[in-house]
Amino acid sequence: IPSELSLQSIVFLWTALPLVTSLPVLARSPCLRLFKASRLLVRFNSLASVSTLFSMPERRPFVRLPTDVYPVNYGLRLKPDLIDLTFEGKLEAAVEVTQGTNQIVMNCADIDIITASFVPEGGEEINATGFNYQNEDEKVTLCFPSILQKGSGSLKIDFVGELNDKMKGFYRSKYTTPSGENRYAAVTQFEATDARRAFPCWDEPAIKATFDITLIIPKDRIALSNMNVVDRKPYPEDHSLVEVKFATTPIMSTYLVAFVIGEYDFVESQSSDGVTVRVYTPVGKAEQGKFALEVATKTLPFYKDYFSVPYPLPKIDLIAIADFAAGAMENWGLVTYRETALLIDPKNSCASSRQWVALVVGHELAHQWFGNLVTMEWWTHLWLNEGFASWIEYLCVDHCFPEYDIWTQFVSADYTRALDLDALDNSHPIEVDVGHPSEVDEIFDAISYSKGASVIRMLHNYIGDEDFRKGMNAYLLKFQHKNASTEDLWECLEQASGKPIAAVMNSWTKQMGFPIIVVDQEQHGSDRVLKISQKKFCASGPRNDENCPNWMVPISICTSEDPSCTKMKVLLDQPETTVNITNIAPDHWIKINPGTVGFYRIQYSTTMLESLLPGIRDLTLLPVDRLGLQNDLFSLARAGMISTVEVLKVMEAFVNEPNYTVWSDLSCNLGVLSSLLSHTDFHEDIQEFIRDLFTPIGMKLGWDSKTGEGHLDALLRGLVLGKLGKAGHKATLEEARRRFKEHVEGKQTLPADLRSPVYLTVLKHGDSTTLDTMLKLHKQADMQEEKNRIERVLGAIPAPDLIQRVLNFALSEEVRPQDTVSVIGGVAGSSKQGRKAAWKFVKDNWEELHNRYQGGFLISRLIKLTADGFAIDKMAAEVKSFFESHHAPAAERTVQQCCENILLNAAWLKRDAEDIHQYLLQRKAPPV
Repeated sequence: IPSELSLQSIVFLWTALPLVTSLPVLARSPCLRLFKASRLLVRFNSLASVSTLFSMPERRPFVRLPTDVYPVNYGLRLKPDLIDLTFEGKLEAAVEVTQGTNQIVMNCADIDIITASFVPEGGEEINATGFNYQNEDEKVTLCFPSILQKGSGSLKIDFVGELNDKMKGFYRSKYTTPSGENRYAAVTQFEATDARRAFPCWDEPAIKATFDITLIIPKDRIALSNMNVVDRKPYPEDHSLVEVKFATTPIMSTYLVAFVIGEYDFVESQSSDGVTVRVYTPVGKAEQGKFALEVATKTLPFYKDYFSVPYPLPKIDLIAIADFAAGAMENWGLVTYRETALLIDPKNSCASSRQWVALVVGHELAHQWFGNLVTMEWWTHLWLNEGFASWIEYLCVDHCFPEYDIWTQFVSADYTRALDLDALDNSHPIEVDVGHPSEVDEIFDAISYSKGASVIRMLHNYIGDEDFRKGMNAYLLKFQHKNASTEDLWECLEQASGKPIAAVMNSWTKQMGFPIIVVDQEQHGSDRVLKISQKKFCASGPRNDENCPNWMVPISICTSEDPSCTKMKVLLDQPETTVNITNIAPDHWIKINPGTVGFYRIQYSTTMLESLLPGIRDLTLLPVDRLGLQNDLFSLARAGMISTVEVLKVMEAFVNEPNYTVWSDLSCNLGVLSSLLSHTDFHEDIQEFIRDLFTPIGMKLGWDSKTGEGHLDALLRGLVLGKLGKAGHKATLEEARRRFKEHVEGKQTLPADLRSPVYLTVLKHGDSTTLDTMLKLHKQADMQEEKNRIERVLGAIPAPDLIQRVLNFALSEEVRPQDTVSVIGGVAGSSKQGRKAAWKFVKDNWEELHNRYQGGFLISRLIKLTADGFAIDKMAAEVKSFFESHHAPAAERTVQQCCENILLNAAWLKRDAEDIHQYLLQRKAPPV
């Protein structure tokens, strides 16, 4: 290297050279390769010194786009090359200049602009003289030689880009044709801030415009976008291509724009209100779209009726995408899904998959109104979008499938999950101030979705359905085709209900955490006097902070006289209050929070708790309240407020429990405890406890479904057999092995609902032959659901060398990129040695994993799954230290939460392990 080269140049050459040389050939045209390389030069030239490579850059203050130029309509033409995996684009945007300027600032990432010009209305074209890329902020400034005057005009940009493999922006998705050939589809995922990877745009939710989209595609492929096709004609320059033009969209945000080019079959129907609904599937699998089609055609009229606002587009398409990072995305009129969130095979799909598809379809279609028609003003209000859709998806599924008892499942799936996360010191408020786009990924979490849904459920209960619907209708009509904030919704609901909605809800959305409600009682004649107080609940136990936050807590109370009917409602807006309940006999119990609707934990006095516990055994408490009571006690034990032994005693009272969701929640908590005790030498004793608890219900259910059984019986059987098999229940293990052998030999195919528990059981107690057989089944599986089912349980294999094989398999071509996380997570969650091996594997392969997910939410999920289960103080330090030197900006909060959970686990183990051990030994001891 010549000595006169600056340090900056040396760093640039050293860093850029391998990247330039490793670039795939982007196109036959050298022009395109040149543009690609030039973008690297711009990127790396901004490096000031060697130190910038190795130190974490401070977060710069983030500035939103200037308002001096805004779009009215995007005329967008895209020509993807499905062989070279690049695309060419032409943008002709009708814009409004609000004040004179000689530059236009837009969002742009991973795109090379070739030419840009501005044509003022009735004036001469002005060519841009330069494009200044601000790569860190994902912006480009187009510089013009003269002032663009106030008024209307047209902005023209020619650009090129790459169909990336990062599952964001305009990207490629690999699929296999029925004849076995690998091909690529070109698909989109723009939320939160990736439309800028497909075309230069004003990529902020409040900058809405209409879109006219034209796609130039191979004539044997299908092209879809938000709107219906209005023209399809041969492309004059190449007869193997066609030009597909779509109708003009309504005014909308860039993150909701979508297009897909590929090979698909579809099934079609019309909703009762005349909307054309299609479900697009891989070729040859149209049959698998019928269930989602049925759900969608029922759901659209349900929402139209609920909101009193019709669906605003002429059609809606739902499409299964092979490589897809999220579960689904609500693009207006073209909703994209993972295959497992949309496709149901009548023979090979289990009950839980049907339920999952129904919920996801319900969620995404709710967004067509709440999110798409009315959009959040900025990402700070993302929770409102997601929390609302996560609540109403259950309302919709309850309407379509009342037999699912879905609201009880909500409590286990969303409500308790949110409480667990929100009890951490490293939680965050529902409403988070979001600045830089890199911060958005971090709030796609259980607080935005599950806590958001839980507080909306609490609000709906507080207001009542009629006033809630009235307020929702007012909100949608007032802000349709516009943007709104959380406060706008509160105002509409306040006017509809006459209740102090903003004051109540701000205490839940603007501050982190939730209260624990402490309750005691005294009998005065025929009256019961309750003393109720609130304080912040912390996963690490009680704190006596001077400035403890308060919440405005809607509290409902029921009695044993009628457990399903609320006897009294109070709004607790002080640290404590006294409530008098008249005409209640001394032997009647009182239950706070019937239906487990209020977002808080409860700590009853000893006498109150003792009066409630028989209601678990004799089932007089409702299922959702049996679940809530047990879950609160488990959480109090983890926080050190009661002994874990007390919870184990309560768990034994569930021996007569018939309800699937109650068992599901019990199972989950016992799984947490089993994972914790894997750090002790008496892990086998908790397995025996699990076997004892689950055996009676397992015997009652048996292996085969009986006539008259329904959806929930299928879910319960799979749950119980899986739990017994994993815990080493001898009869279950033998039967699982027998059925697995018959399944593999083709003598008797396992019903879909039994596959997960059988696969898990044989792997947990299996050897290399078992793993080989399972990997063979994986290779043969034609359906993604079956592949995922196998991937999730592979980690149960016990031998260290086989665990390593599973981890290597996770990064192989056999596993779709989005599913690698669940394979590694399955290893981490299955045993102590699995946890260690998975953590080491993540560290050893960090560069590849981080590069693969580009800091999106999948990286957060990976970190949580692999690091959360440790229970030794020094592991918290190790995790912290690793991520200090291996930055994952989108997962900073997740890392902090994992470290906190490790320390909580360690404290729990030190505090309760010996007592738990003694209790488990004493259970086994013969009576004296």
